[in-house]
Amino acid sequence: MTEKQYGGQTKINKEKGTKAKNIAQPTKLIEKSKKKVAEKNSEMDDEEKIIEAGKIASQVKKYAKEIIKKDMPLLEIAEKIEEKIIELGGKPAFPTNLGINDITAHYTPSYNDNTLTSGLLKVDFGVHVGGWIADTAFSIDFENSEENKNLIKASEKALEIAIKTIKYKVTLNEIGKAIQNEIESCGFSPITNLSGHSIEQNELHAGITIPNIENSSMTKLEEGTYAIEPFVTKGSGKVYDGKPSGIYILKDYKNARSQTAREILQFIIEEYKTLPFCSRWLVKKFGTKALFGLRELENNGNLYHFAQLVEFSHSKVAQSEHTILLKKDKKIVTTI
Repeated sequence: MTEKQYGGQTKINKEKGTKAKNIAQPTKLIEKSKKKVAEKNSEMDDEEKIIEAGKIASQVKKYAKEIIKKDMPLLEIAEKIEEKIIELGGKPAFPTNLGINDITAHYTPSYNDNTLTSGLLKVDFGVHVGGWIADTAFSIDFENSEENKNLIKASEKALEIAIKTIKYKVTLNEIGKAIQNEIESCGFSPITNLSGHSIEQNELHAGITIPNIENSSMTKLEEGTYAIEPFVTKGSGKVYDGKPSGIYILKDYKNARSQTAREILQFIIEEYKTLPFCSRWLVKKFGTKALFGLRELENNGNLYHFAQLVEFSHSKVAQSEHTILLKKDKKIVTTI
């Protein structure tokens, strides 16, 4: 899930935090499954969890490429991807993003979404194991279009060159320059106001932005985990905020007025912590009353609501993404 540059960081006011109550009442089968996953996760150190999350993401990506077909409901795709993540022992790190054509990022199906696959589809999803995240994306052409195929190829080549460029203490400018040069050599433009990002436990966007353009930044990469995601277009090379996405992130723990909103807030704190979530997930848990609770929480300042990101000239966009674990003496592409 991409980071829009210059938009600031959404942080939680932890000083106002309150301990969440355990709202969920899982069945014995789910309880048993969760216990097994918890036991397995407890035996891993942090690096092993990062690698395990990437391994699951790689398996899910292969599965997604096999099942996604033309005219398939986006809702079905998102739910199958998220169910597969859980089946393999992970949890979704954020709602599955499915952007068609100029919808560049932050589109996840609503609970009653009837949209079907078409055009140039971007599939962006994340996996976490104990809060340690793998973020990955790919694009599919449903039009048998040479332009679509070339856009996808350019995003993949830019990702490859970025992975080759990344090393301990490399500057952000060097990475952005390599990505931009590769995309422009293919005859396209990078999306200039979207970027990759550093990742920490339960923090999808942890403060460092990985540019897709040369930006003169002499900041050097330290050891850590990074998502690299070139976006490629024939258009203007910028995105703007579109319609509300139904994707949220917790911003403040302060209490809400209605019982419904308080119950939903407690569940969000317990289940998602500081990771993004969506209205679709909460409707599945609480029914459609969740929509009213989310609106109250947003108006109360508890939640940040992401906007869909749309290419400014409404040109098609392709995306490719991998997550890299960077050490002083090595780099591991966890989602390969």
